[in-house]
Amino acid sequence: MSSRILVTGGAGFIGSAVVRHLILNTPYEVANLDKLTYAGNLESLATVADSPRYRFYQVDICDAAALDRVFAEFRPDGVMHLAAESHVDRSIDGPSDFIQTNIVGTYTLLEAARRYWNGLAPKVKEAFRFHHISTDEVYGDLEGTDDLFTETTPYAPSSPYSASKASSDHLVRAWQRTYGLPVLVTNCSNNYGPFHFPEKLIPHVILNALAGKPLPVYGDGAQIRDWLYVEDHARALVEVVTRGQVGETYNIGGHNEKRNLEVVETLCDLLEELAPNKPAGVTQYRDLITFVRDRPGHDLRYAIDASKIARELGWVPQETFESGIRKTVQWYLDNRQWWQRVLTGDYRLGRLGES
Repeated sequence: MSSRILVTGGAGFIGSAVVRHLILNTPYEVANLDKLTYAGNLESLATVADSPRYRFYQVDICDAAALDRVFAEFRPDGVMHLAAESHVDRSIDGPSDFIQTNIVGTYTLLEAARRYWNGLAPKVKEAFRFHHISTDEVYGDLEGTDDLFTETTPYAPSSPYSASKASSDHLVRAWQRTYGLPVLVTNCSNNYGPFHFPEKLIPHVILNALAGKPLPVYGDGAQIRDWLYVEDHARALVEVVTRGQVGETYNIGGHNEKRNLEVVETLCDLLEELAPNKPAGVTQYRDLITFVRDRPGHDLRYAIDASKIARELGWVPQETFESGIRKTVQWYLDNRQWWQRVLTGDYRLGRLGES
């Protein structure tokens, strides 16, 4: 593949990690296309925003005319599609946005990509790639303690979020089968790391602990997730879009299965070491752990078999859970201004098209 990549959702958590990796570690030109919903934060891209190889478009992937303009102006050699609503709790409370963005938006983007691709010269057309980034949640959950999700595991989504992502996966594959669009699909495990929006488990626990607030744990905290450091994931995604086999699916995991309660306890112990000056009234961070009612349809265990991407593309995670989680806690301690502006909403001030 050649030199221009269009990243949708590039102001989000994983998307911004991909954009930073592309600008800082590769020669590619990058166009970041993001609607800038609540989860989009351009401040996560401060280190690359002034690069001559980076440009930003505030565009909704449901806006076909705007997508056509971006494709015509930027003329990408590949698309990395990360734009999505992604928080399970929000999908339970209000599934409509998930249907609109994750399903209708993916359809609209696929059609814009297909129109653009059909107009390319033969050699450029052959090199073009559409890489759809998805989640392991489309597979449902695992019953056995030794079972793993593989690329051929049947889909059995449990939440409106995972059902909408499963639908988008099927659309992407159908556009290859029906129209020949050269696609790749990746399904990843739970990501964590710097610039993670505070509604997600790990940053939520860190920031609540620093504020002396309760640390909510669903049910008994026995749910198991495979944790993947976001910068490892970004490296994997770039390997797939540049070197992956068209039509293939690659599962990306961190080889770090942890119970949710274990994750929260690990965070508390790291904060004891790295932030010993606790809020008033807090003796130990673990004392803040509070068990709350489990959410509906909560999957018990996710675990990824990532042997295919290791075997075919040579990718393996560089971070263990222990090294990655320590880096993550330290990042939140060192970057208080970033997350304080998220908590206050100041990060949304001054955006294009927003008052």
